[in-house]
Amino acid sequence: MSELRWDPLKNNWTIMTKGRGRRPQDFLQKREQVKMAACPFCNGNETKTPPEIYAYRPDGSRANQPGWQVRVIPNKFPALGIEGELDNRAEGLYDRMNGIGAHEVIIEHPDHDKSMADLTTDELAEVLKAYRARMLDLHRDGRFRYIFVFKNFGIEAAANVPHSHSQLIAVPLVPPLIATELESCREHFARKERCLICDLIRQERETKTRVVRDDGNFISYAPYASKFPFELMIAPLQHSHDFTLCTDQQLLLLADTLGDSLRRLRSILRDPPYSFILHNAPPLHLRRGRPDYWGSLPVDYHWHIEIAPKLTNVAGFEWGSGFQMNPTPPEEAAEFLRQADPTVRYQD
Repeated sequence: MSELRWDPLKNNWTIMTKGRGRRPQDFLQKREQVKMAACPFCNGNETKTPPEIYAYRPDGSRANQPGWQVRVIPNKFPALGIEGELDNRAEGLYDRMNGIGAHEVIIEHPDHDKSMADLTTDELAEVLKAYRARMLDLHRDGRFRYIFVFKNFGIEAAANVPHSHSQLIAVPLVPPLIATELESCREHFARKERCLICDLIRQERETKTRVVRDDGNFISYAPYASKFPFELMIAPLQHSHDFTLCTDQQLLLLADTLGDSLRRLRSILRDPPYSFILHNAPPLHLRRGRPDYWGSLPVDYHWHIEIAPKLTNVAGFEWGSGFQMNPTPPEEAAEFLRQADPTVRYQD
């Protein structure tokens, strides 16, 4: 029998639909491939992109030249522009403001054919350091209320350039889904004086059925009310509200867990398209008339990463109701992923 599961973090329900394609092989799909005559993200094509705003260059090479390992550039076609004022105003019963923000691209490796799952732990740690550096820089801009780091892998997940890259968008509002998480965490702490995500992690470690990896520093697990088949959540075991507070050593440990999780997904799902989202606390800017705005974040919020393989489509019922349907219970997904060999590219 199918069942509904409540997610106290997302404040919504997921329907677990039994018997509708539950095993990894039921989700295998022929991947679409994007062909490019000249990739602007490749080593040697630096003049085809806007000037870099951050780069890790282990050989000390000059900016906007070959020799980089990680490179960050402004998006050539940004969703939001960094120049100007918000001009928040009413329009009858509606509200509008100027599209102020930042939109950047993190090119994760100079090799066109390497995916994030192919990167070594050291290489992946440098990508995470680039996230941290750019988030810290944009946190200083009082116009930005949230810094959103995400990655789309595969054309099915809306990645139009096949060269492995992530994106960062700074927005002048806290996104509604993030605001729901923040409110859920604040309300939980107000009732129990405990972090909600710490409580969720504690329960997952006790039950173990949904845990994929736990190395004593970071945990990777399939959430109880996963909205998508083989969805994963990665979080630090030690409470922390802000990803930018991670040390280099912590980012190295995170890179090990993140790389392992991606390789397990690749092994059993044959390199599935996915979206990867870093959920972090918003910058603690003072807001006029709201001195306590998100003031409890250091104690009640807990940053984390979500990975959602793109294996099913959103149809009319999901779109209209807000319910998500997941044909693979997280307990089964976690068992498949625990058994996966992350050293094998494609596992039969």
